[in-house]
Amino acid sequence: MTDKGKILLVDDDADLLRLLSLRMKTAGYNIGTAANGNEALALLAMEHPGLVITDLKMDQMDGMALLDAIRREYPTLPVIILTAHGSIPDALLAADQGVFAFLTKPFDGKDLMAQVERAFSLTAAVAPSSGKKGKDTSWDRILTRSPKMQAVLDQARLVAASDASVFVHGASGTGKELLAQAIHQASPRRAQPFIALNCAAFPEQLLESELFGHKKGAFTGAANNHQGLFQAAEKGTLFLDEIGDMPLSLQVKLLRALQERMIRPVGSTESIAVDVRIISASHRDLEKEMAERRFRDDLYYRLCVVTLELPALAERPEDIPLLAEFFLRDTAAKNRKDVRGIAPEAMELLVAAPWPGNVRQLANVIEQAVVLSTTPRIGAPLIRHALRDKEGEVMPLADAKGRFEMNYLIQIMRMTRGNVSQAAQLAQRNRTEFYRLLRRYHLDPSAFKENGTADEEEGEE
Repeated sequence: MTDKGKILLVDDDADLLRLLSLRMKTAGYNIGTAANGNEALALLAMEHPGLVITDLKMDQMDGMALLDAIRREYPTLPVIILTAHGSIPDALLAADQGVFAFLTKPFDGKDLMAQVERAFSLTAAVAPSSGKKGKDTSWDRILTRSPKMQAVLDQARLVAASDASVFVHGASGTGKELLAQAIHQASPRRAQPFIALNCAAFPEQLLESELFGHKKGAFTGAANNHQGLFQAAEKGTLFLDEIGDMPLSLQVKLLRALQERMIRPVGSTESIAVDVRIISASHRDLEKEMAERRFRDDLYYRLCVVTLELPALAERPEDIPLLAEFFLRDTAAKNRKDVRGIAPEAMELLVAAPWPGNVRQLANVIEQAVVLSTTPRIGAPLIRHALRDKEGEVMPLADAKGRFEMNYLIQIMRMTRGNVSQAAQLAQRNRTEFYRLLRRYHLDPSAFKENGTADEEEGEE
């Protein structure tokens, strides 16, 4: 049966949890289970379900507290609450916090399945389209295991289906243009042009010409008519990077173009109608720029209908091994180098580095290491050289080892689907030692199993 999506079920009633799990699996869904809210949050940090179904009354953390925690970290994840103690105040509070559905026990099984199908149809409707079959898209190039990054991507997919203006905020090198391309490719405008412009790369007069075009003779050096990027991106998407660096005088003209959907080329007396979606980005804090009167508030509200916040690479350390391996394969292929892996000590250094240049810096470090490598595996000295290590730039080795060890354990437990014996063999450790490692990092083997229950005894202590 085709996997129709992943659901996380949360209930402290084991019998009901088993019944719901069986019903959802029969319907073709992949199921994860948790006995309370704390377990659910731990699973959400490792997995990425498309829907959460939770009981309302539970010990430790009830369904409303779980909903509140999910809304803070995963604002677009649908949540269905089930309760045997349904009341109007509960339902109103749940609706206020953004619950997808609120069902009172005993509920009709058909009603529940209808809500489940509605939740997945909503997410399917905004899933990215790759256009031609087999063709890579920007969505394919955004590699992540990070729940924080995945939450941003979920929001991006939702907004892609609309025509709303989007502002992407993030430090340099976090992938703002890549996300903008992905939004364009998932939008109804995907068949039309996507054009990017860095607003910080041009002086004011040339930036105005790049955006709106100019007539021949409009200024010194304007030897011919020039079509601006607004016209070139007609029916498509115009990505304005580093919008916070745009001069105030030009901000006024951009605002007029967005309000009137008309542009006037430099030196022309005629206006031209345009139909363009705007995605903008900046590493600057535009609210601070507004407060200091360096950015117009009316333009801000035009551009920032939806704001997406890209996390820095240091905030998503679980993505560093994934990205490093990708950049290694890509660079080795381009340079025809027989480099096939990264030594554990070198990976520890990568995970522990502060990454002020974010993903762009990581790609640069891996490229340099691959180009200079004379062996099939990149060692720590090459990574240290590429990072230009200085005292204090990386965390203590013990902390780095701990972070690497935890990520390694999560990865190997996923590979073996929670089978501790297989995982211990792959790690070349006995089961007793391996269980100690799992407990050290509070990793429950059952969380990695498809049915959410352990089938091994922990009797080797």
